[in-house]
Amino acid sequence: MPKSIFDIIKDEFKDLIHVSVENKNVLYVKNIKKWKEIALFIYSNDKLRFDYLMCITAYDNGASKEFGIAYNFHSIKFKHYLEVRLEFDESIPIPSIESIWKTADWHEREAYDMMGILFEDHPDMKRILLPQDWEGHPLRKNYKTPEYYNGMPVPKDKSYWE
Repeated sequence: MPKSIFDIIKDEFKDLIHVSVENKNVLYVKNIKKWKEIALFIYSNDKLRFDYLMCITAYDNGASKEFGIAYNFHSIKFKHYLEVRLEFDESIPIPSIESIWKTADWHEREAYDMMGILFEDHPDMKRILLPQDWEGHPLRKNYKTPEYYNGMPVPKDKSYWE
């Protein structure tokens, strides 16, 4: 029987990862500083070849200053899927994987813009959706919509946008 995706990764990174008990398709990275090394491995390993970064989703755990990122990967060659999650304190910068998967450039900038997550060694870490002078990060659970932006009222009522 061939080794599972998780077994191949565990053989290389033993104590740096664990597989979710609730969801057997999710791999958690315990040591954030090793994330780029793990990412390069899942990209270049001949048995894995995760060559397609489908998306990066940032989430707010609701705990004080605790966030997470879920990376969804697909291998075009082997037609298998992997979700990798990192959970961390907001003050910890995440190693950028933009140099491995170019599409991470946009996704990491969006996670920064909307959630305030910083990516270490990203070549252009600035807002991508909101103006550069916007204050705060709108997808955080503690975000307060400003009353005004550049002297113009900011609508708070959802019916305004419908």
